[in-house]
Amino acid sequence: MASSDFPGWHGTTIIGVKKGGEVVIAGDGQVSLGQTVIKGTARKVRRLSPGGYDVVAGFAGSTADAFTLLERLESKLEATPGQLARASVELAKDWRTDKYLQKLEAMLIVSDGADMLVITGAGDVLEPEHDVTAIGSGGNYALAAARGMMDTDKDAEAVARDAMQIAADICVYTNGNLTVEKISK
Repeated sequence: MASSDFPGWHGTTIIGVKKGGEVVIAGDGQVSLGQTVIKGTARKVRRLSPGGYDVVAGFAGSTADAFTLLERLESKLEATPGQLARASVELAKDWRTDKYLQKLEAMLIVSDGADMLVITGAGDVLEPEHDVTAIGSGGNYALAAARGMMDTDKDAEAVARDAMQIAADICVYTNGNLTVEKISK
């Protein structure tokens, strides 16, 4: 099978919501290959504690690539304890310039409770507007749903869960099996 014929891995929706002094990152559990669900219980949101500082990270894309990036982020955070933005920029610089890392296909949403950032392989470290961000196959659906709920009395977790449910109802590459991590400063 030629590489252009390979249907590709799909299926991740990760959302980050910052509201009321806390940040929630939630991710679904679906991994699909073409039109087939390979796994419905993947855990794509993790808590890291490098140097004693908690960071929550969610990833979309290739799992092996994402774990490589999470390990690199953890080492950057150990070198710059408590400085998520600095560690994220250092990771993005390495990702953009290192020939090995350039081939990695994933995106990250990370937060230390104060900052919430999206890190991409294009060298981007983005702080989202409106205190909501989302990545992955159903990311745009979850993002739109969450932005519509930000002015309600719902807390960050309720907004994230409800937005993920809406994304799961619309996107065939997203399911309702959530992993949710909260962090606050």
